[in-house]
Amino acid sequence: MSHDSSLPIKVYQKQKQIKLRRLLGDTLKDFVGSHFLALQLAKRDVSAQYRQSYLGILWLFITPLATAGVWIFLHASGTITLTDTGIPYPVYAFSGTLVWSIITEAINAPTASTNAARGIISKINFPKEALILSAIYKLCFNSLVKLIILFVFILAFGVGLHWSLLWFPLALMVAVLVGTTIGLLTTPIGLLYSDVSRLITMGLSLVMYATPVVYVIPDKGLMKTLMEWNPFTPLVSTIRSTLTGNTYEFLNYFLVLVAVASVLFLVALMIYRLSIPIIVERLSA
Repeated sequence: MSHDSSLPIKVYQKQKQIKLRRLLGDTLKDFVGSHFLALQLAKRDVSAQYRQSYLGILWLFITPLATAGVWIFLHASGTITLTDTGIPYPVYAFSGTLVWSIITEAINAPTASTNAARGIISKINFPKEALILSAIYKLCFNSLVKLIILFVFILAFGVGLHWSLLWFPLALMVAVLVGTTIGLLTTPIGLLYSDVSRLITMGLSLVMYATPVVYVIPDKGLMKTLMEWNPFTPLVSTIRSTLTGNTYEFLNYFLVLVAVASVLFLVALMIYRLSIPIIVERLSA
């Protein structure tokens, strides 16, 4: 049998020491290079997600509308009394719940995507980073659909369009970056113990009330301190400001968050690359 010398040969062998620079380079190369595979996986998942649902893609509209609708009703009926938000409350509540849903979905996406592919990870050799990129593509698609309603709210309630909207996509991608980074860091232990996912879900439900999602930061008290130090606060607040043209209250905190999340994302990707094949192989044994 003749050998085609033009085909690259890659030899896998056990290494006693991990070279950080090489590991980072291989991780980034596979993350970027797995674009096509990740896109195909995302298309498959999106199609399967709504194929067996009667309402299909409409669920992407129903869920955020229902969540925001509850708070809008409570506010309009006088059940809860809120301080002035500076913009029409329906826009404030819907933009907050929408951004929060994107953050929580980004946090849960790496574990969900990896868990769904557990059966093929130990059988097929492919860049595991494709699962993370696929989850990001899927999240972006779901978010784009929801954003259609958000812009309808902005126009319907007279907020109008502002030049700050040009920064909106970038600010939203920062939220995806932060959420995905948290999800990557918790994925290895989350695959070993299902309790972790439940704890994260419960914890995020509580943290939402310490974030300016549906009500503003109070003028004083413990809650004011908690909300101002909460790392999710600059995300929600800055993204909302790009939508409405309001003042950026936490811009410096937001920029620090971008820098920290960017570094941690690379670290989390390397941890993911090293740990996931081993963990999945043990779980499949």
